[in-house]
Amino acid sequence: MINQIGLAVIFLNKILSTLFKKGISREDFFEQTLKVTQQSFLTVTMAGFFVGAIMTIQFALQLKEYAALAYLGGLATSGTLRELGPLLIAFMLSGKVGAFTAAELGTMKVTEQMDAIRCLGADPFKEIIAPRFLGIIVASLFLLLFGIGMSVFGGLLMANIFAQINADQYVRHIPTIVKLSSIISGFFKVFWFSFCLGWIATFLGYSTTGGAKGVGLSVVNTAVATMVVIVIVDWITTTLFNSVLSMLAF
Repeated sequence: MINQIGLAVIFLNKILSTLFKKGISREDFFEQTLKVTQQSFLTVTMAGFFVGAIMTIQFALQLKEYAALAYLGGLATSGTLRELGPLLIAFMLSGKVGAFTAAELGTMKVTEQMDAIRCLGADPFKEIIAPRFLGIIVASLFLLLFGIGMSVFGGLLMANIFAQINADQYVRHIPTIVKLSSIISGFFKVFWFSFCLGWIATFLGYSTTGGAKGVGLSVVNTAVATMVVIVIVDWITTTLFNSVLSMLAF
């Protein structure tokens, strides 16, 4: 495990060096970003909607006992924005985007397409790896933010159906409970989830060996590793962010 982590750090350093020193083609970057967005847009839309709907139903059951349904919108939105929204949607993307990227790069590696690119005098990191890495980050960032927005819409709709709360009542207390720190926390987590997803998927895909069986193992390892790392990163970012807020009294 320590060896793999070391190799992953070296791999990330190569990607960042390529991005900052050599640069990448804008066409390749936009192509990868569009591909990832198209592949996962419907999945994220559905996931985000139902995450918000489930959160609203669960909060409604508890708040109804205390006659506090007026705060349903604020509490459900805060919980979704801070924690469950980014986390669950990132899980969806790890299985969709991460596994696909690992399979694509793994296939290119075992069929020696990466070596062929080198033989032509090109750099695989500049032509293949870096555009995918950056495209995954940007597309996942957009998809996660859109999914969170859909979760708010799903919560609003379920509040109207199950708790008979209209849109005005639902959004009235959102500014009261959802502070600027909640929004920053959600965006902070979204960025790091996207970063880890792109890093792990490209690293495990590029590191594939052993033919078709190796590609399958890379896909499985990518799905598992991204979920585990996302949970760990979620804990780290939550702890750090809360510590910073406590220091700043923000």
